[in-house]
Amino acid sequence: MAMDAHEIETLIKEAMPDAEVNIEDLRGDGDHYAAYVTSASFKGKSRVKQHQMVYNALKGRMGNELHALALQTTVPEGA
Repeated sequence: MAMDAHEIETLIKEAMPDAEVNIEDLRGDGDHYAAYVTSASFKGKSRVKQHQMVYNALKGRMGNELHALALQTTVPEGA
């Protein structure tokens, strides 16, 4: 069963309350998304660690309900 964009956003914001999250359904199939996540919690962490934080926020749904997620993570300016 596919996930909807709102559910992805909710899970990420539960794990990182300060996050700004934008989700784009890449194919309109509810199975392939792009996520743009900005959070101060990424400061000082490698891009790999930042992505792991997002995947952890999805609580094991990556590869199951969520087939593909293209991630772009950033630290807010001034953080």
